[in-house]
This record gives sequence, structure tokens and C-alpha cells, in this order.
Amino acid sequence: MSTILPLGELGPRIMVCGPSNAGKSSLAVALAARLRCEAFHVDLFRHLPHTDWVQRSDEAFAALHDAAIQTESWVMDGNYSALMPQRIARATGIILLGDNRWSNLVRYLRRTLFEKRSRPGSLAGDKDSLKWEMIRWVLVNSPKNLTRMRDSLPRAGLPFVECRSMAEVNGLYAAWGLSRPRPG
Repeated sequence: MSTILPLGELGPRIMVCGPSNAGKSSLAVALAARLRCEAFHVDLFRHLPHTDWVQRSDEAFAALHDAAIQTESWVMDGNYSALMPQRIARATGIILLGDNRWSNLVRYLRRTLFEKRSRPGSLAGDKDSLKWEMIRWVLVNSPKNLTRMRDSLPRAGLPFVECRSMAEVNGLYAAWGLSRPRPG
């Protein structure tokens, strides 16, 4: 893990990035509760509520994203490289989560097959279903994207923390006095 900076050094607008199912949404909610600001989930800007991850138009997605980053303080989880430049321009700190693809796959399977209660970052209506496309994304695309983010995000020049395992994420929760959000 990179050095655990004091939470205050990350400032009032924190990006939480990393592969699918790495724990970004839960960490964003925990950070937002601690910092008394709003947690934004980029997936919720991209996808329509009460659907099984049907995408909004690119224009509507960008409008929701760009409005959220203009607020004074936030914690925002998600990637979507097309919108990353404007998010980085407004962010004051970045956290990158990078657990291995097999752990991420297990979390994806568990959440779609067995955890039917609302979880941080889930779409309203909880209609999530198992998708072969998502399994492929977790196993093939996410590791490539993680490598790219490990290279590009630190170059933004913002305070940066990277966790390479769930044990390191748990270390952040402990170091910063965060409480895990409860599904419900």
C-alpha cells in the first residue's frame, strides 16, 4: 500500500477508483459519512434506475456527472475514462483500490446471486442479474484498466493512496476511523 495519508490531506473532493467489485462504493459511502458530504456513484449516473443496468444516453450521463463534480465537497466512486479528465480537474485527492480479479469475481458472484438487499452503489430497484459480459469484464478488462490507472492517476499530482488488497482497504477503514455501510 502507498503511505496512508491523514484523511484531511485528501481534501473535500475525493475520487475512489479501481476495478469492478473492489469495494469502491462502500468506501465512498463510509468516507462521505465521515466527511459529512455526499457520496456519488458514477454507475448511477450512467445507468437508469429500476433496470438491469440499462445505460443512459452519453449526454445525460455526462450532464449528471458534470453537475455533481461542481459541488463543493464529495466522494465519488467509479471510473469511466471518458469523464475522468474533468473529475480529476475538480478532485482534491484520489484513492485507487486494486484487489485481484479472482477476489473481485467472487464479490460479483456473491452480490448478484445471493445478496439481494440494497448495497452502496446499487441501482434503485435491485434488478441486478448475473451477466457473462460482466464476468469477462472483471477477469479480462478490469486488470488492464487497473494497470493503466496505476500509471496515470498518480501523475495527476493530487494526494494519492493505493490499496492493493482488501486487507489494505480494511487498514484504511481502521486508520481513518471509518464504519462500513450496512446493506439494507
